[in-house]
Amino acid sequence: MPDCWTVRRRGERPAAGADFLTGAGEWGRDASREVPQRPPFTTLAWRLSHLTELLALRADHTAGTHRLTRDDHRTAGDAATAIAAFDAAATAWRAALLGAGDEALDTVGYSTYPHGSDPEDPFVDTVWWVNQELLHHGAEIALLRDLYARR
Repeated sequence: MPDCWTVRRRGERPAAGADFLTGAGEWGRDASREVPQRPPFTTLAWRLSHLTELLALRADHTAGTHRLTRDDHRTAGDAATAIAAFDAAATAWRAALLGAGDEALDTVGYSTYPHGSDPEDPFVDTVWWVNQELLHHGAEIALLRDLYARR
């Protein structure tokens, strides 16, 4: 699919509707500063990178340095590295959740993640949002893998 959003080498042009490649390192993920009129089709690589960034940055802005940005996130260029990065990010997010006490759930701005409404939301809303993203994109990944296997 020629216009799908995916993970690309840094020297490549972004896909149609994307303005730039987000992240650090040799690889980047198609991204746009504006919400596209029509959402693009995104590949497994794009979806896994998106989830990894979401988990890693939210973990940092909940129980880490509170400094990581999208520009710091290193996008993996192969499946094994992408899966390992996702596992590390999921582990970091889980540790951030386990380190938060019950009172944190009602604390507005407990997560300071700057690319969402986290600083204005009770932490329970952030946890709900991250779970929704994991379920949503995780189901998409599973479906695409199943469809590919049955092609």
